[in-house]
Amino acid sequence: MNYYSLNKIAPKTTFKDAVIRGLAPDKGLYFPESITPLPKKFWDAIDSFSYTEIAFEAIKQFIAPEIPEHILKTIIEETLSFDFPVVELNNNISTLELFHGPTMAFKDVGARFMARCLGYFNKNNTNEVTVLVATSGDTGGAVANGFLGVKGVNVVILYPSGKVSNIQEMQLTTLGQNIKALEVHGTFDDCQAMVKTAFLDDELTSKMQLTSANSINVARWLPQLFYFIFAYKQLHNKHENIVFSIPSGNFGNICAGMMAQQLGLPIKHFVASNNANNVVTRYLASNQYEPKPSIQTISNAMDVGAPSNFIRIQEIYKNKFSNLKENISSYSFSDDETREALLEIYKTFNYVADPHGAVGYLGCKSYLKKQPTAHCVFLETAHPTKFLDVVEDVIKEKQTLPKQIQKVMGGKKEATLISTYTDLKSFLLTIK
Repeated sequence: MNYYSLNKIAPKTTFKDAVIRGLAPDKGLYFPESITPLPKKFWDAIDSFSYTEIAFEAIKQFIAPEIPEHILKTIIEETLSFDFPVVELNNNISTLELFHGPTMAFKDVGARFMARCLGYFNKNNTNEVTVLVATSGDTGGAVANGFLGVKGVNVVILYPSGKVSNIQEMQLTTLGQNIKALEVHGTFDDCQAMVKTAFLDDELTSKMQLTSANSINVARWLPQLFYFIFAYKQLHNKHENIVFSIPSGNFGNICAGMMAQQLGLPIKHFVASNNANNVVTRYLASNQYEPKPSIQTISNAMDVGAPSNFIRIQEIYKNKFSNLKENISSYSFSDDETREALLEIYKTFNYVADPHGAVGYLGCKSYLKKQPTAHCVFLETAHPTKFLDVVEDVIKEKQTLPKQIQKVMGGKKEATLISTYTDLKSFLLTIK
């Protein structure tokens, strides 16, 4: 499989090169040259397949033979070492729990998969690779855990000071070894801009091999399509007209769901549920795409003012606004509405959600007003205890910390404060 840049200037390249580069030389995101739907017999027989078998069939066309099939199967088995349960709240709404991995966030799947792909590609390479990643919350912890101790790989994580939860910060600043954390005076957008600038800095890239572990990287992004298929497997015999409501920040997750749809997943519609950072909600209402500086909210992992992956979504729908609007709805919700949803979910269903899942729940409710016969699945993207201050304040109930969270509490924070791209560049050159 070849990959091309969405800026259409850089030459096509291999999966390996796309993973190692992260971003194309012309600043574009990589996209697979073709998408071949899986045969109808696969979907008809999905109940007979394990999660590992499903994931292998879904992703092998994008990766093999660069990673041999037997190695790819091992990578998938190691990636999917936890469960992805669907919890039905009522006949119209379910939640897909994506927080059962080591850092209790949906990004564990992509981070673990990418780490293993990069480890395979780098196994005989004497040159070190530096993974450079910006995080608005959960990406940092997932990447840190996924790449911890991987030979020949250094990880540098940028996060906005004071704009991630305490537990999220502990997950990315306490591991040590090959993991370095940079606390940035600014927003996630500032962090992401620094990362992109680094990739385009010829002086820097001539001295070190940089790659990204944000969802701009194809190996981080593509495996996220797995759990949409896993949810379908669990629900298709009980519900028709399944719709997914995805709490959306950088739009990699919902874009992966749309890739699953391109593979033949029998899903007709997606809901992009936004917090106050609602560039896509506004775009779908006006056909005017206008990124804006991000706004801090209680659903911080979605505090993205310029979602990188939206260009991939536009490519899937051939840059036709009418096609896109037919397949996606989008709604935006305030922090007050999010808190009300957290309390409603708890009181009505005896279920504790996190602020991001609550935004997804609100997206379900809004969509069901128009399509009352649908079954809407909102993604619970992180464990609620990662947002203890918000959740406990709303539901007035003390929460027990899972073992994954307990493990990082009390660790020693190690982070370097930076303010500018010059600071970042100087730091990177010191770890060369």
